[in-house]
Amino acid sequence: MRVTSVPDAGGSWHWVDAQTLHFRPPSFWPAHAVITAHSILDGAKITDSLYGGGSEALKITTGDRVEAVTDVARFSMTVYRNGQAVRTIPVTTGKDGYRTRTGVKTVLEKQPAIRMNGESIGIPKDSPDAYDLDVRHAVRVTWSGEYLHAAPWSADAHGAENVSHGCTGMSTDNAAWLYDTLTPGDVIRVINGPGPQMNAFDNGYGDWNLNWAQWQAGSTLPPPPAAEHPPTPAAPRMTPLL
Repeated sequence: MRVTSVPDAGGSWHWVDAQTLHFRPPSFWPAHAVITAHSILDGAKITDSLYGGGSEALKITTGDRVEAVTDVARFSMTVYRNGQAVRTIPVTTGKDGYRTRTGVKTVLEKQPAIRMNGESIGIPKDSPDAYDLDVRHAVRVTWSGEYLHAAPWSADAHGAENVSHGCTGMSTDNAAWLYDTLTPGDVIRVINGPGPQMNAFDNGYGDWNLNWAQWQAGSTLPPPPAAEHPPTPAAPRMTPLL
């Protein structure tokens, strides 16, 4: 199999397990790139009675580079488009015992309205931490139930205190704007927090949580020359908008 892109972003394979293979470049895919995945397994012998079949190339394109960076210590999220800060949002993240995962996530899906219940994450109905809420503008970032969403019930904590059960909450107006801004695949980063590290493969698309050396260690191919790969860009500056 082979993956190419215009502009060229380099890249390497990584075996997640014996049956799952991922590909990514050293850093995030460039904005407005055309990426093509080719399979050349047609006729390849797999076992004595099993041979690879033909398939058409898969072509996808990327849009603007949109990245939302949540600084847990500052109770704020700054959204960048193509490297430029476009909005800083006061937020609340996970409280003690329910800390928001740190690291890199991506948008999995969006739901305009969803019912959230504490029992779905193991909180008994009679617990002081129990909740059962109708939630608006929900952007999912982990399969286990971490979202970015409107949280008008915790308005006093936005920008001041972390009081959620792991989700990132904000005002309804900011959540509506964020919902309209983000699309599946956009990058969500959580920094400066005490929460556990986001896993690479079992709770969403966390491939970017492995550094380049760790990623290449999961490949059976020799690494290409280092000069072929651009360096990982520095993290965006967390400068609030005026």
